[in-house]
Amino acid sequence: MLGEYDMSKIGKYLLELKTWLSGAFTSQQTCIDSFAQSSNESSQKMQSILKTSMEITSNALAMLNGLSTIVKELNIPNVGNVDSTGFNRKLFSAEDMLEWISQADRKLLQAKPMDLKPNVVVAKDGSGKYDTINKALAEVPVKSPYRFVIHIKAGTYKEKINVTKQMTNVIFIGDGPTKTVITNDISVAKNPPVRTYRTATVGVDGAGFMAKDIGFDNSAGPEGHQAVAFRATADRVIMFNCHFTGYQDTLYAHRERQLYTNCLITGTVDFIFGDAASIFQNCMLIVRKPGPGQNCMVTTQERNDLGTNSAIVLQNCTISGAPDYIQVKDTNKAYLGRPWKQFARSIIMQSQIDDIIQPEGYAPMTGTIGIDTSFIAEFGNRGPDADTSRRVAWKGIKKIDINEANKWTPRVYLESETWVPSSGIPYSPDMVLGV
Repeated sequence: MLGEYDMSKIGKYLLELKTWLSGAFTSQQTCIDSFAQSSNESSQKMQSILKTSMEITSNALAMLNGLSTIVKELNIPNVGNVDSTGFNRKLFSAEDMLEWISQADRKLLQAKPMDLKPNVVVAKDGSGKYDTINKALAEVPVKSPYRFVIHIKAGTYKEKINVTKQMTNVIFIGDGPTKTVITNDISVAKNPPVRTYRTATVGVDGAGFMAKDIGFDNSAGPEGHQAVAFRATADRVIMFNCHFTGYQDTLYAHRERQLYTNCLITGTVDFIFGDAASIFQNCMLIVRKPGPGQNCMVTTQERNDLGTNSAIVLQNCTISGAPDYIQVKDTNKAYLGRPWKQFARSIIMQSQIDDIIQPEGYAPMTGTIGIDTSFIAEFGNRGPDADTSRRVAWKGIKKIDINEANKWTPRVYLESETWVPSSGIPYSPDMVLGV
């Protein structure tokens, strides 16, 4: 023991710290990108300050990633192999299982709406305590370790929602993703000087957020350009059977660990993007008809430091096109993704890729950024456009085997077995069987 810490669990502590530092680096980068939109003196000063802060965070990540070697060399008693990446950790003992989600929470997520006993009910028809979601959020205790469940009954709620950092462990449960819909139409083009981050219909900053059977929508349309339906800037986010509908920048998986299962995501340009450690499993990804002259990108990943642990992973998903897109697919071309920053990382595995993706698979975003330094891989995919023989010949395009693919499963990459199983959601912690 070292103070309150059990040195035999140092690997777990380091992984937690790496997740937090990676998220801090992402937030610093987001601020720099925002200030870069202005050229005044104050913006230039803030960019300089933030760049210094990012250098400090990057150095901390580099030190953290090298700590496992140092600890091994010190030969500290009762300390086994230390892994700050998570890639070498596969099985967890009962004492390692963090009770982030209680058995009561599991029952909540498995329950039918009529059987729920939520903290607050929201209903447009007056049958709940409140008629808006924001009114219900005002009741959430500050930094509570306990779940606060909001049942949002069927209806369309035009609101701008922010689940703040103080609102931890909040659960939204709807009556179905096409019945309970939260919508707005805020966009960069229509609401200047609003930036992408602030366009989100629902933004989540509180750790431990979960949602089930909810629709998240931004109806700004392709002419609105960047218009986020859902943004998650929080750790241990679980989204199950939710719909995310929009056009450009539909779903912003901004930072830290996030799992999306059995969800539908629709959009046009960069419609799944961000710098979170995110896995999308058993999801439908549907390309919509974009605006004139626009091409479509399913993913855009933001990793900008080799020390961070972020990636976008698509596992056993279906990538297809809406009927209106099929008619224009030869004019408005669709790609699996493009690198946003120099060390962008995306993995598509065990997924169905329908006849909508260009043979080259990927397109550059800004000049040559990321084309040689990113990590982009496909493994075990199926469908007419899963053929990788004509993919772009960038150095950033990697070929991986089953051992490497296993590193990107929820169990290994997200350490999902320490926080997902007790939620009761159906998911596979490993490679999906039978596909």
